[in-house]
Amino acid sequence: MTVGQQRAWDEHWGALGNEVKALPDGPVDFTGWFGREAPVLLEIGSGMGETTAQLAAAAPDLNYLAVEVYKPGLAQLLLRAENLGVRNLRALRGDAVDLLTDHVPPGSLAGARIFFPDPWPKKKHHKRRLVQPEFVALLSSRLVPGGVLHLATDWENYAEQMMEVLSAEPTLRNLHADEPGGWAPRPEWRPVTKFEQRAVEEDRVSHDIVFERIA
Repeated sequence: MTVGQQRAWDEHWGALGNEVKALPDGPVDFTGWFGREAPVLLEIGSGMGETTAQLAAAAPDLNYLAVEVYKPGLAQLLLRAENLGVRNLRALRGDAVDLLTDHVPPGSLAGARIFFPDPWPKKKHHKRRLVQPEFVALLSSRLVPGGVLHLATDWENYAEQMMEVLSAEPTLRNLHADEPGGWAPRPEWRPVTKFEQRAVEEDRVSHDIVFERIA
């Protein structure tokens, strides 16, 4: 890690972060950890935090939770949050499946976001992609009725896979089914990441996919 990342980690991880494997058995006490009662939004795969910190800063009414496996990325997220004065962000290091299965009760998330997950572009690696039927069913079960699941990717065949998987999940409905292809318009509030900018430079189109948990 860089000097700045290490300092942010040393100063903030103890209060703002935890390892998924180190969590006590049972549900996370979000109210206690955030110090308030507020809707919890989960972002899976926060990367280097360039988008996450800005989104958390822009939504102070949410308890914003990021889960990521990459330690320097989490340290950078803490550094960015510090620079923006963010107070409503907490971070977990580890596997999102373990977190959702063991520590997030059904019907407890106001929303979930997965922005530009690893595309595993080679066909033989597609089985490693995060967005698969079992995972989406698990994630949907953790949303409150009306909770929103928002995905974005710049890989065409992964976008198609996402759309197919989410459309087949009976507990979800497409909020933009009337749009061409069912794709959601790109929201102005989502910052352009380095991955999305690279996609633009390489003439790849980014797709947003927004579904809602039905009661």
